[in-house]
Amino acid sequence: MLVVALTGGIATGKSIVAQVWGQLSCYIHESDTLAHKLQAPNMPAWKAIVSHYGEKILNPDKTINRGALGAIVFTDRQERKFLNDLLHPMVMAKKRELVEKIDREGHYKIFVSVAALTIEAGYAKFFDKIIVVHCDKETQLKRLMERDAIDRMKALEKINSQMPPEKKLEFADYNIDTSGSLRQTLEQAEKVYRNLISDFELKSLEKENAKK
Repeated sequence: MLVVALTGGIATGKSIVAQVWGQLSCYIHESDTLAHKLQAPNMPAWKAIVSHYGEKILNPDKTINRGALGAIVFTDRQERKFLNDLLHPMVMAKKRELVEKIDREGHYKIFVSVAALTIEAGYAKFFDKIIVVHCDKETQLKRLMERDAIDRMKALEKINSQMPPEKKLEFADYNIDTSGSLRQTLEQAEKVYRNLISDFELKSLEKENAKK
């Protein structure tokens, strides 16, 4: 199985690419979804977060208020580091277990990990291929402002808290520019998928040859 990281900045279009690849029979794993599960009430991550920030970041039902927590970590580098250092190893440990399980079952050719901070977290080497989704900054700003219903300043804070796209692209085996039309994005996604199938076949061949 080919293990792929689909990464890129916030609101650059990772979900659209993941949707295309899911329809093409890739296994899609959303790291954000797993991270949220790890922060459920009374889970270890939840306990550490509440211990650090206090109950002011909780909703009445004791779940973590993502807006309140986000307001802290997107504006404070040290607090962002605390949260990332807490969650990333937990998410990665679960991801490794899942990759091994899916690989043993043998139903998928490509496992796609969707995570904005794959490179920043230092996990790029775990993956066979890195795909970076990116777009021009004005397009990214517009999408983020519309998606999160926030003003330009807040959107800039979120974008600037992440690694610049040109730095991410240094790690990319393939990249997808979503600045254009939806059709152009879909065409790029399908082209990269075909390349990944070729990469899977090459990896499988190398594995077979290594057994001889």
